[in-house]
Amino acid sequence: MSANHSPAGQQPTATYESAFLKACRREPVPHTPVWFMRQAGRSLPEYLKVREGIPMLESCMRPELVAEITLQPVRRHQVDAAIYFSDIVVPLKAIGIDLDIKPGVGPVVQNPIRTRADLAQLRDLTPEDVWYVTEAIGLLTAELGETPLIGFAGAPFTLASYLVEGGPSKNHEHTKALMYSDPQLWADLLDRLAEITSAFLKVQIEAGASAVQLFDSWVGALAPADYRRSVMPASAKVFDAVASYGVPRIHFGVGTGELLGLMGEAGADVVGVDWRVPLDEATRRVGPGKALQGNLDPAVLFASTEAVEAKTREVLDAAAGLEGHVFNLGHGVMPSMDPDALSRLVEYVHTQTAR
Repeated sequence: MSANHSPAGQQPTATYESAFLKACRREPVPHTPVWFMRQAGRSLPEYLKVREGIPMLESCMRPELVAEITLQPVRRHQVDAAIYFSDIVVPLKAIGIDLDIKPGVGPVVQNPIRTRADLAQLRDLTPEDVWYVTEAIGLLTAELGETPLIGFAGAPFTLASYLVEGGPSKNHEHTKALMYSDPQLWADLLDRLAEITSAFLKVQIEAGASAVQLFDSWVGALAPADYRRSVMPASAKVFDAVASYGVPRIHFGVGTGELLGLMGEAGADVVGVDWRVPLDEATRRVGPGKALQGNLDPAVLFASTEAVEAKTREVLDAAAGLEGHVFNLGHGVMPSMDPDALSRLVEYVHTQTAR
C-alpha cells in the first residue's frame, strides 16, 4: 500500500494530509509546500562530511547512509517533502551496466549502446537488484512520519542519452543520430528502459514512497514533434505502470518550455517547470487538471535576501491562480549555494502563503 493511498473505509496513512500531497492532488493547502531538487547533497556541510571518501554510486547503495543524507535537508530546512537520495544511473548499474560517476564529469558508460546487439546489456531489473533501496526507504519512512518521501528515476530518454553517448553530452549527436537513423532500434531501446525505470519506481513506491518524480534532464534538446513521436510513448509507459498505486507522478525536465503540454499529456499529475517560463504561462501550456511545480531560478539564491524575496514573490504571484502549486527551484540546488539561504526561502514561502 502506498503512503499516499487512502482506500475507502480505512484510515489514511500519515502523509496523506500533508501539504505536499494535497497540493499534488490540487486540494486546498495550509501553505504552499516547498522542497528542492538536489536538496539532499552537495550544498550541505553535513552531507560532505558523511560522504567523505565514499564514491557516489557506493553511497547510493548504503541504506543507513542514504537515509541520513535524505533526512539532512528535512532537518535543516524544514521542507515539506524529502527526496530519496540516489542517482538516475543506479538502476543501470544494478543490472550490470559497466558505468561509473566520474567527479566533475558525470556518468561515464564503458560500452555505449549503438547497435541492436548492444541491447543485450539491458536485462530486467528485479527488487533483489536494488535491495538497498527497499531497506533505505524502510528506515526513512520510520523517521519521516508525516513528511512524504519522493521516489525518483531517470526518464527513458535521458538514460538512453547517457547510454548512447557514453556520458554527458551537449549536443546529443549520437543519440539523435540513432533516433533518426534507426527508429525501430531507438523505440526498442526506450521501451526496454521504460521497463527498467518502471520496475525501479515500483520498488520505491512499494517500500513506502508517497510520490515519484521522473527526471528527463536532457529532453529539452528535442523539438515537440520528435518528443511526441520518439520519446513520449516510453515516458507514458512508465507513468501508466505506476498509475494503479495512486501516488502523484511528477515530470520534470530542463529547457522544456515548448514540451510542457506534452509532458503533462504523457501521464504526469504534476508538471515541473524550470525558471524560463512563468507559472501562469506554464499553466496555459499544460492545460487544466494538472498541478505545477517550480520555479525560482536557482541563481537567484546568490543574491541579497531582499532580492530573493522579491523574485520569490513573483513566482508566488504567478502561481496564484493555479489549481495546485508545489514551490521548488527551476532546477537543482547548486553545490556552492548557502544552505541558510534555502532555509530562509522555505520560511518565507510558508509565511507568505499561510492560509
